[in-house]
Amino acid sequence: MQNQYLAIALAPLFGAIVAGLFGRQIGRAGAHWLTIAAVTVSTVLSLDVMRRFLFEGLEVHNETVYTWLISGGVRFEVGFLVDKLTALMMCVVTFVSLMVHIYTIGYMKDDPGYQRFFAYISLFTFAMLMLVMANNFMQLFFGWEAVGVVSYLLIGFWYKKPTAIFANMKAFLVNRVGDFGFLLGIAAVLMTFNSLDYAEVFAAAPALSGETIELIDGKPWNLMTVTCILLFIGAMGKSAQAPLHVWLPDSMEGPTPISALIHAATMVTAGIFMVARMSPLFELTETALSVVLVIGALTAFFMGLIGLVQNDIKRVVAYSTLSQLGYMTAALGASAYSAAVFHLMTHAFFKALLFLGAGSVIIALHHKQDMQEMGGLRKYMPITYITGVVGTLALIGFPGFSGFYSKDAIISAVGHIDRAGTGLAEVLLIAGVFVTALYSFRLLYLTFHGTPRMDEETRSHVHESPWVVTLPLVLLAIPSIGIAWFTTEPLLFGDFWGDAIYVAPGNDPLSHLREIWHGPAAFALHGFVTLPVWLALGGTALATYVYLFNPALAATASKALAPLRVVLEKKYGFDELYQFLFAGGSRGMGKLFWRGGDQTVIDGLLVNGSARTVGWLSGIVRKIQTGRLYGYAFAMIIGLIGLLGLMVYRGQA
Repeated sequence: MQNQYLAIALAPLFGAIVAGLFGRQIGRAGAHWLTIAAVTVSTVLSLDVMRRFLFEGLEVHNETVYTWLISGGVRFEVGFLVDKLTALMMCVVTFVSLMVHIYTIGYMKDDPGYQRFFAYISLFTFAMLMLVMANNFMQLFFGWEAVGVVSYLLIGFWYKKPTAIFANMKAFLVNRVGDFGFLLGIAAVLMTFNSLDYAEVFAAAPALSGETIELIDGKPWNLMTVTCILLFIGAMGKSAQAPLHVWLPDSMEGPTPISALIHAATMVTAGIFMVARMSPLFELTETALSVVLVIGALTAFFMGLIGLVQNDIKRVVAYSTLSQLGYMTAALGASAYSAAVFHLMTHAFFKALLFLGAGSVIIALHHKQDMQEMGGLRKYMPITYITGVVGTLALIGFPGFSGFYSKDAIISAVGHIDRAGTGLAEVLLIAGVFVTALYSFRLLYLTFHGTPRMDEETRSHVHESPWVVTLPLVLLAIPSIGIAWFTTEPLLFGDFWGDAIYVAPGNDPLSHLREIWHGPAAFALHGFVTLPVWLALGGTALATYVYLFNPALAATASKALAPLRVVLEKKYGFDELYQFLFAGGSRGMGKLFWRGGDQTVIDGLLVNGSARTVGWLSGIVRKIQTGRLYGYAFAMIIGLIGLLGLMVYRGQA
């Protein structure tokens, strides 16, 4: 199996190298066919791995591929850990990536950077696979940083566009904050366990759960709490949890295919996966889990609110991603790791569907993204519209669609765990359901319903997108509807995970759901008597009334709630705060060092000061050198008298 795992990871890397270095030689068609073939290989082999786990009892694979360095008893290795958690992530990453690759043929067909884009997205896939397949912290960190680098390249893909350059730099800098915490967390693991291997660390962790560390003299902290919070700071950056969320909406400056890949299967899912993988550590510290729970719930609700005032179609979906990542994070904090990964999987399909559907609309409208200039598109773009409805129903958690099963499990889990912050988290997550339905159907109605609001020339050219765009939409719509019907029971209530996810005894918040589970159909019907579903229906009904039957009410409400609208449009002021504190502070420090250090000390004192000193001394010496003989004779006599006086003085002494 080692060779199969190597092929899964390295096939996209091979496609990226060839398309990136030899793009001119192989041409546009060569670039897309090669990278698509490479990702197809990874997809098929990943699905085969999952098939073997499910039907042939495939053993967990944990082996070293290459030993890079051994120092002080610590082994720095490249190795693969392939269990059911890894297999699920491999299937999600490769399948969504394949859909994005196919879609890109249509979306980027006129772009001069065509080959470069395919090279980047294939490299992105390789980086994420290396992350999820890692069996040690060193390789995890390599994949962690690699997805960050490629996301930087892709967000700023249109490098002549100032907003894209600003966005990729913003993503890079914000993630450096999270990655610094993540690196400190790995350092704490190395310091504590003298190993970077998952299996060794997880096996030794329970015995060290009571150890403390003094970050401040005389103030001991639980070592496992400190380590897990530091690791989670890394997840906050990658998975865009408040207050490190600000980079994700701006990532919309990149081409739409990469928005789908980042939001659905790669970059932002890395943090969720990492915490789930580290469940044996997080289960040893209730404090860290409470921090994770509260931050996730706050992100889920408050980022969803911002989606209500966005008019850029991609940014609405982006804030939806922030909100859904909050649900996943809250599930992790409630020890419902399986529900978090389950929602990660379902979300990957319907969020990729929504992003690619938004891209289909953008293509049809010649890259216009303002929903206020859309409307009435359902009759021009029926496939995009129908798949958009499917994605929207999955997102709001309508019973029977995949998002319902995973989101309902998360809310239920949070309501059945006794942990600090649980009450607040449950309220925010339930309220977030109403908000999700409201902004989701607002997007659907403003885009596809009502009177067309685009100019006549644009409307005359609107038509359904080509098959390379619509085929991925259809293929993503299928699991958005039905995948949870086959996976809910094994992922949430069965023994699917084995040792891949660990939940401490008495800590399982999903145990109560096992008692009422009678199949997916019964679970969906039961949803109609639960508060979250009725809140979703309420949000849908309100959006329907406002945006279909009484559009003037939206303008009236906007004026009446102007202070709240301004707060949401300002995104709670995080961008301005960070610009002032960090960007402005950095520039201020730069000016201080420039004026005080460079101009005053270096140029003024050292460089120009030494030059002025030499000039001053030269002026004095120049006055002594008069060229008159009597002056020199007088100086010689004075010198001789002084020398004789010194000799007499020393002789007397």
